[in-house]
Amino acid sequence: MAGIYVHIPFCKQACHYCDFHFSTNQSQQTQMVNSILKEIVLQKKYLTEPIETIYFGGGTPSMLNDKELQSILEVIHSSFDTTHCKEITLEANPDDLSSEQLTLLANAGVNRLSIGMQSFDDDVLKFLNRAHTSKESIKVLEEINASKFSNVSVDLIYGIPDRNHDQWRNDIKRLLSYAPQHISAYCLTIEPNTAFGNWAKKGKLKPVSEDFAAEQFEILVSELTKSGYEHYEISNFCLPGFESLHNSSYWRQKPYLGVGPSAHSYNLVSRQRNISNNLKYIKAIEEGVLPAFIERLSDIDKANDYLLTSLRTKWGVDLDRFNLTERLDFNYIEHLVSTNRLIRKDNKIYLTQEGKLVADQITEDLFIINNDDDY
Repeated sequence: MAGIYVHIPFCKQACHYCDFHFSTNQSQQTQMVNSILKEIVLQKKYLTEPIETIYFGGGTPSMLNDKELQSILEVIHSSFDTTHCKEITLEANPDDLSSEQLTLLANAGVNRLSIGMQSFDDDVLKFLNRAHTSKESIKVLEEINASKFSNVSVDLIYGIPDRNHDQWRNDIKRLLSYAPQHISAYCLTIEPNTAFGNWAKKGKLKPVSEDFAAEQFEILVSELTKSGYEHYEISNFCLPGFESLHNSSYWRQKPYLGVGPSAHSYNLVSRQRNISNNLKYIKAIEEGVLPAFIERLSDIDKANDYLLTSLRTKWGVDLDRFNLTERLDFNYIEHLVSTNRLIRKDNKIYLTQEGKLVADQITEDLFIINNDDDY
C-alpha cells in the first residue's frame, strides 16, 4: 500500500518559526491547483501499489475552497487505485474552520483533520505570529467534537523562549480536556531562514537550553501517557488505534508520491523532490515537464533512511533488514543498552525514554558510512 501527499504552498501570513515552502501571495492559487491536477496525471505511473492514505499538507491546505479540494480528490481517485484508501487527512488552521466548513470537508471525503493550534496562550500565539487566537482554537475544538469527525490530530509547540513549565502544563491540560485522538508536539527549532533565525543572529532571541527543552518533553510524555495516549513516535501520541497511517508510512518505508512545489516522493528505489518555487513549478508543469530532482539510493542510503525513521518509533529497528546486523557497531549498541538508552529484544532495537532525549545523536552515531562497493 502507498500514500499520496499534496503540498498546498499558501499561507495567510508567515509564522516566525516556519521554514516550509509557502507564499503569502495567493494570486496564483487557481493556477497552482490546476498545475497540481496536471502533475497528478503526469505522475500516475509513479506508484504501482493501491493508495492507502492521502494527505494535504503545506502551507495551509484549509485555504483551498470546496471546489478546489474536490477537484484534487477526484483526479487522485481517477488516476490511482484508491479502493482501499483508509485515511484522507487535511491540515488546517483554527481560523479557517467553522461548523459549515467541517461539513463540507467531511462531504468531500476528508476523514482526518490535523489542526495547527501550537498553543492556547495568546501571548505565545502572537510571539509565533500565528493567525488565530486561543478563542478561535477553543471554538473549533468544540465544533469538531460536535461534528462527524472522530479522527483529529492537534499540534503543540514547546521549548518557547521566555516561557515556563506552568504555561506548558496549561496548554497540555487544556488540550486534553477536548480529548483529541492524536497529538503531535514539536520542540521549537530556530531555523536560519526565518524571522526567529534572523532575530537569533542579531542577538534578539535566545533559544531555550537543552535541559529546559528536555524537561518540557518529559512533562509532555508524563501527562499524555497518564491520560491514555500511546507514545508511538518521538513527537507523536495517540489514543489506541489512532496512529497517523500516512506519517507511519514514511517511518515504515512505504512508497509515496508527493505533488506540488517542494513535495518529496519515494518509490523504494529513489527519492525525488519538486522544485521549491511556485512560478517555476507552474511553468514546468504547463510544459509537461516534472520539475523534480531525483536521487537514486544505494543500499546504504536505504539502510540509513530506515535507521533515521524507524528508530524514532515504537516499532523500532529490525536488525535483520538491510543487513544491519553485519553493518552496525554493536559495541556502541551494547554501550547504549548498558546506559539505558536502547533496548535490544528479538534482534530489534528500541529507544528508551532516556534515549529519546538524545535520539538525533544516537541515530547519527549509528549511521553507516558509504563506500564505493555499495553503489
